[in-house]
Amino acid sequence: MSKRISLFGYGNTTKSLAKHIKNAVFYDDKCKEPYAGVHHSFVRPAKEFNPNNSDLEITSPGIPPSNHLIQSAKNLISEYDYFANVMNLKIWISGTNGKTTTTQMMQYLLEDKGALAGGNIGTPLGELDQNAPIWILETSSFTMHYTSSAKPNIYVLLPLSPDHLSWHGSMQGYIDDKLKPLGMMSAQDTAIIPEAYKDTLTKAKLITYKDENELATLFKIDAKKVKFKGAFLADALLAMAVDSLLFHRIDYDKINAFTIDPHRQEELLDSKGRLWVNDTKATNIDAAIAAVKRYEASFIHLILGGDDKGVDLTEFFEFLKDKKMQIYTIGTNKTKLLQLAQRYSIPCTRCQNLQEAVIEIDIRLKKEEVALLSPAAASLDEFSSYAQRGDTFKNAVKSI
Repeated sequence: MSKRISLFGYGNTTKSLAKHIKNAVFYDDKCKEPYAGVHHSFVRPAKEFNPNNSDLEITSPGIPPSNHLIQSAKNLISEYDYFANVMNLKIWISGTNGKTTTTQMMQYLLEDKGALAGGNIGTPLGELDQNAPIWILETSSFTMHYTSSAKPNIYVLLPLSPDHLSWHGSMQGYIDDKLKPLGMMSAQDTAIIPEAYKDTLTKAKLITYKDENELATLFKIDAKKVKFKGAFLADALLAMAVDSLLFHRIDYDKINAFTIDPHRQEELLDSKGRLWVNDTKATNIDAAIAAVKRYEASFIHLILGGDDKGVDLTEFFEFLKDKKMQIYTIGTNKTKLLQLAQRYSIPCTRCQNLQEAVIEIDIRLKKEEVALLSPAAASLDEFSSYAQRGDTFKNAVKSI
């Protein structure tokens, strides 16, 4: 008798699973009336889910643990668990910032070995070729929270800073989910993680690093030969480290040919030859700090603000207080930012929106200075995505 499988959330992750599951039934909070879904599946209102009529539940990773579907499930697994028995080498990449770029760089370096990239990066596991020898998976803390049997052969963890705290309940909950794979890995597996977590219990071979310099030393990489700087250097070094671990090669020409996606420290010049930087993807404190560090030799006109998800920004302003800068606040937390700027005596201008911030900076920006959009907050308070926020910024700069 075949298992009765329930899929929680009618999103990309679960839709791809319907290709592999006969007569799958989706339960979705947005569904009001039942209808036919993809691949001969059924979509029903979430309130109709009955755990007694389900042998297995697979959730979309973004659904929080407090959701009534999660609370009532009795046999809950993740997308990763469903494909745990696919016999290929699996590399998981996680962290607060940089995991997308690291995943892309690693796939670029390993494409000649047949590696495919997926997971949180945009391609669900259900869409990946199971005959591919290597899966490189950008892996969110949400996915790991729900994963109980799948594990990586190589786990790469970038540094952690506060993010998604309302979903995880606390910073410790967030860290625990990021470290969860270590407890499931075997002695044949390898994990490359920040030194702060060196005491985490694991059977895997543990390689820990303090910073980019130590990463380069550990894997005998000459960082001066790598073109990427700032936050991107660590991404490149981690990608090269895995290439070195698996295939004993360090290819400077290949990594230097990689092109970074837009919206991360993306530089553009206005009609007056002044530098503006679109770092809209900096949706948390750590990412914004990395951007400020990259440009701190110049006076910075810094645009901050959006939905900070209730994160305490005091530590961020402790970092900013001695920098040469002026802040321009946007988004729903603009009042909170203005109060912090006043407390730390940082010049600050409250702006109605992003376009007004660009206008204000245009009045003041000198040729040797930098205008930086690095919001340290999510974008959904005023935009459909961080990309729309970045495009709005770039269009405003182009109109100068």
